[in-house]
Amino acid sequence: MSKARVTIVGGGIGGLTAAIALLDRGFPVTVLESAPAFAEVGAGVTLAPNAMRGYIHLGIAEAIAQAGVEPTRQRIQHWADGRVLRTVERGDMRARQGAPYVYIHRADLHAILVATAQQRGGRLLTSAGVTAVEGTTAILQDGRTVEGDILIGADGVKSVVRRAFEEKAPHFTGHVAWRALVPVDEALADLTSWPGIHIGPQRMVLRYPMRQSKILNLVFFARQTGWTQDGWTIPASRADLQETFAGWAPEVQTMIASIREGEFYKWAINARQPLPTWVQGRVALLGDAAHGMTPFLGQGAACAIEDAVVLARALADSATPEEGLRRYEAARHERATFIQLELNANADRMQAEDTDLFGLRAMRNEDTLGLFDYDCATVPV
Repeated sequence: MSKARVTIVGGGIGGLTAAIALLDRGFPVTVLESAPAFAEVGAGVTLAPNAMRGYIHLGIAEAIAQAGVEPTRQRIQHWADGRVLRTVERGDMRARQGAPYVYIHRADLHAILVATAQQRGGRLLTSAGVTAVEGTTAILQDGRTVEGDILIGADGVKSVVRRAFEEKAPHFTGHVAWRALVPVDEALADLTSWPGIHIGPQRMVLRYPMRQSKILNLVFFARQTGWTQDGWTIPASRADLQETFAGWAPEVQTMIASIREGEFYKWAINARQPLPTWVQGRVALLGDAAHGMTPFLGQGAACAIEDAVVLARALADSATPEEGLRRYEAARHERATFIQLELNANADRMQAEDTDLFGLRAMRNEDTLGLFDYDCATVPV
């Protein structure tokens, strides 16, 4: 079945990783990207060891690690006084997990994935937005059609391909977020060497370094009603952020002050409810299209990467596309659904009203849940 033609709708992290994994297994691959160029927007992404094992399998892990930052530790701090509630060691990931823990700019990761897919023979099309699918044929906005033997929907939480599985739109989670990238100066140096979060009632602030620790990625989360715009480039107001985080620790105020007006953005966090199946015949979903989740455990990209590697392995080891997609779903559905639900619950735990430890007494995170131990390159398919 190695000659089955695969069409991937969506040229983000999941779609491109799937393209590379499938090309390595001998599948001809076409990636359809709606944007006029392969240029990932956004800011930072966390690649935990379970994600990086996928890239070790594909032979690009070190290139990704070198483009990113491997933190030695993280800390969780109190919203009001900044005291450290918990320290998490990360510098031993290579020794303990056999794979690094990496912070990287999405654009840097995306550039590596695009170059690798092209070098390995992938057909990557831009300005190729998909408006509908008929079986394994993708219908583009300009009326063109792209035919294949297998069609993979990796087109995000607003997936067009997913419409064949359900008509429901993504739901607003009740959380909004602000994001910004700021150059590291003396005032931010300690925050850069100690990445982590401030947690408080209904709010959370995340920070971590990227690009040789010269840039700090900042994300501010809050429960907020009445604002549901979803998009990566909606301009935000400093006054809105200052009001939302008034009274928070001096470090949080330093972060807010470091953001230049007009250089940060706000978006509503949408997600999906678990689907009973991701597969219909020779059509399957992957990544956020299959299991769109909130970003409160940093596992969204990791799940898409795991999906991609397992998908390629399952198809390569099967006699027919239908068998391969069934095996892919069987290997991935339970884990991805579990993580999807845990991320939603984690938002409640880490923004609870417990003013002392905010749920840390019974901490459920990547470590305690054992998420790092998963190996998409060897898990049975």
